[in-house]
Amino acid sequence: MSKQRVIIEHVQPVVDGGIYRAKRTVGERVDVTAHIFGDGHDHVRAQLLYRMQGRKNWTILPLQHLGNDEWLGSFYVTEQGICEFTIHAWVDHFETWYDGIVKKAKANVEVSLELREGALMLRQLAGTTNKDLLLLAKKLEDTERYQESVETVLSQAFAEIVYDYPLKEHETTIEYPYEILVERQKALFSSWYEFFPRSASLQPGKHGTFKDCQKLLPRVSAMGFDVLYFPPIHPIGKVNRKGKNNNVNAQPGEPGSPWAIGSEEGGHKSVHPELGTLEDFRTLVKEAKKMGIEIAMDIAFQCAPDHPYVKQHPDWFKVRPDGSIQYAENPPKKYQDIYPFNFESDDWKNLWDELHSIFVFWIEQGVSIFRVDNPHTKAFRFWEWVIGEVNAKYPDVIFLSEAFTRPKVMAALAKVGFQQGYTYFTWRPTKGELIEYMDQLVNGPSRNFFRPNFWPNTPDILPYHLQYAGENNFIIRYFLAATLSSNYGMYGPSYEFNENVPVEGKEEYLNSEKYEVRHYDWKRTNRMTDIISLVNRARKENEALQSTWNIRFCAIENGNIMAYVKATDDLKNIILCVCTMDPNNTQSGYVQVPRDVLRLGDKVNLKLHDLVSHEQYTWTQEWNFVELNPHKLPFHLFKVEIHESNM
Repeated sequence: MSKQRVIIEHVQPVVDGGIYRAKRTVGERVDVTAHIFGDGHDHVRAQLLYRMQGRKNWTILPLQHLGNDEWLGSFYVTEQGICEFTIHAWVDHFETWYDGIVKKAKANVEVSLELREGALMLRQLAGTTNKDLLLLAKKLEDTERYQESVETVLSQAFAEIVYDYPLKEHETTIEYPYEILVERQKALFSSWYEFFPRSASLQPGKHGTFKDCQKLLPRVSAMGFDVLYFPPIHPIGKVNRKGKNNNVNAQPGEPGSPWAIGSEEGGHKSVHPELGTLEDFRTLVKEAKKMGIEIAMDIAFQCAPDHPYVKQHPDWFKVRPDGSIQYAENPPKKYQDIYPFNFESDDWKNLWDELHSIFVFWIEQGVSIFRVDNPHTKAFRFWEWVIGEVNAKYPDVIFLSEAFTRPKVMAALAKVGFQQGYTYFTWRPTKGELIEYMDQLVNGPSRNFFRPNFWPNTPDILPYHLQYAGENNFIIRYFLAATLSSNYGMYGPSYEFNENVPVEGKEEYLNSEKYEVRHYDWKRTNRMTDIISLVNRARKENEALQSTWNIRFCAIENGNIMAYVKATDDLKNIILCVCTMDPNNTQSGYVQVPRDVLRLGDKVNLKLHDLVSHEQYTWTQEWNFVELNPHKLPFHLFKVEIHESNM
């Protein structure tokens, strides 16, 4: 039994009732909301308390009542670790009394008794130490100074006392604090470029090496990417090796798929001998970091038939009735060159420990980002355990989930630890689909734990809308990926050079680099290269583009054009993106300025500078004309300044 009269419900950000932690990155704002109410008409007050876990003292903030029993409090997280928060709420009899006496006094109702009640509360608040409150109480008790006491109660100074001295009795508190996992900024903001190290050679017909990759670092840096992602770099199996275009019979000299990991040359803790040595790889990682680039390593927990694990630990794999090991399948697709691990193995503990050691091994080589292949085909509890173990010792390590699967499965992987996740952006080609999808990501329940990473293509996926498409299509999809989401990536050279020929009837590249060594003219640049460089520069220089959560779509007359604003909380940085969805024809229309987002009054006076074309405009109306010729540039990337007359 309790005298507590206040109810606290629907607290956010909370994931599954607190089973999993909500996520933020350093510098992000945390908006804590709750439904808070009590019985009757007494005034309710509430406070938000937060601290980094392990700290003694709480920072205390008042919660703001938004109406309809909804409350809000906000704070910024400034360091990595676990931040915990709680809410205290109570019926404030002092504030209730104050509201009543003010109404009565303004209506010229006699309030002598109310003054005495107020004096009692002031004494309760003062205790024996606050002399100012005790003197004020004595003043309210003086019946000879009735009118003066009434004027005191009606003063602004007294209102501030009521606010500053809450009368807390019978507080309702959350039983256990909720936790927020605060991770490094890269978890929220990153630009990924992918290429195959074996195709990095500047010489045609020659297998690339880590030293060749090192020579390409200035190119990647010049384009503004801060993550360079490699498909698996391990020895490739020879048994059941796949040939060109996924042919089941490899021809002599064909290199096989990097995802068929392991041979007599080694497994997951070895590098393909034609790429170089571990020392070469470590040098590459170090040189990349000097340029502000982190190497992201692909982790694929599967084995080629001749992987050392197959002989050493046959019980880690599923054996069929005929004694053969089950190879990977995604019917009708068959992967004869891959054996998946059996996470139901009787020896599962040793399997888990070994897989954990693979991450630790590569972290010790300098790797701090992992792109995990098909994590949804492995046990969720394994990921929860292994990511927890790794991040407990190495909190800067980031895991990207390559899980093109069902929404709830993608969400579950984020809950158990993955800092970033692949998305459905690849298959959202229309304006309506993109707006709907962004609304789901930004305003849906997954916002508290799922950080999207937008990829317009991958080595596995050439989406139908890019097949046989022209350069303008590629530019549009690139721009949308890079500005809608703060995390994005591309399968680089194929996208940069607009490769668009598929396997007939499939979303796959013809002559896929997965199965052959390619040669690129790495010295070549084009329109796409220039645009990538300028957009990535804008992303780095404009904080508004470093978040996914601050997007607001604008009304526009033309359904073929999409417009959206991103702004920092203080409006010191505002970006307006306007992009045509038509790669062939000039499109125009009037776009509406979002007055509420920009906190504009009656006047509109905006200065716009396009960060790519360098065109400049002044907007003085709520609706403003835009025109986009895709052959010139299919988008505007405007930096917006609010003229002082609007302030």
